[in-house]
Amino acid sequence: MSLEIRKIGVIGAGQMGKGIAQVCALAGLDVALNDVSAERISAGIDDIAAHLQRAVDRGQLDAAGRDAAVARLSAAPALPDFRDADMVIEAASESEEVKRKILSDIALVLKPDAIIGTNTSSISITRLAAVSGRPERFIGIHFMNPVPKMALVELIRGIATDDRTFEETREFITKLGKTITVSEDFPAFIVNRILLPMINEAVYTLYEGVGSVEAIDTAMKLGANHPMGPLQLADFIGLDVCLSVMQVLHEGLADSKYRPCPLLVKYVEAGWLGRKTQRGFYDYRGGSPVPTR
Repeated sequence: MSLEIRKIGVIGAGQMGKGIAQVCALAGLDVALNDVSAERISAGIDDIAAHLQRAVDRGQLDAAGRDAAVARLSAAPALPDFRDADMVIEAASESEEVKRKILSDIALVLKPDAIIGTNTSSISITRLAAVSGRPERFIGIHFMNPVPKMALVELIRGIATDDRTFEETREFITKLGKTITVSEDFPAFIVNRILLPMINEAVYTLYEGVGSVEAIDTAMKLGANHPMGPLQLADFIGLDVCLSVMQVLHEGLADSKYRPCPLLVKYVEAGWLGRKTQRGFYDYRGGSPVPTR
């Protein structure tokens, strides 16, 4: 019998988790949001409400739609709060160790039929599924950033993911109004397998002195018609996330072409992670972004 997905649990109230919670609430689903502290959950719900208010201000949403979506959001400070969820999506930081701990803990409290999804952008679905206690009900659901704006979701089956789980998840994603692409379970899947090496190559181009930050970004915006330059995009994604995905690619595929650029490593070691820390390839502390190299 097919599971009708009515309540979603989201683990992680960061940028991705908030976006996932927002699109689910707008689609008429009840959403329970979890993070490491009540303060972070509360701040996440406030951010979603503010985002929806801006949509009202722009005429993209009416006040009744905003109020209904906000009313569907609730705090889930402890994992047992997900006991009635039909699906839980893990959207914690891109660390396999962190994800494995969460997934092994969550499996103990969910109802037997619930689906576990992970929003990982690069880590093996099969490997994560193995600690979930229900690998046949486990699937990769990779939303793009920012979730409310981006139309695509990558669906990735692990070796044990059953057909029912895949079809129910496909139905859920369609309900959100997103377009699905299906990827095999290889490191970084489709989008990041192509995108992150391009960003890494842009960092090498900077590292080797081929061009400045401004020259590289201008070249790709005007020369390849990209909406933003690769270094600007790296800052938006987070340089720590970029490095993490490159490390997964390098380790998982054992090919030197995926070696993270030493300059990317240096920026991450400095704590210059992009927009979220106000400095990356650009310095965001003033009125307008200024290249740091």
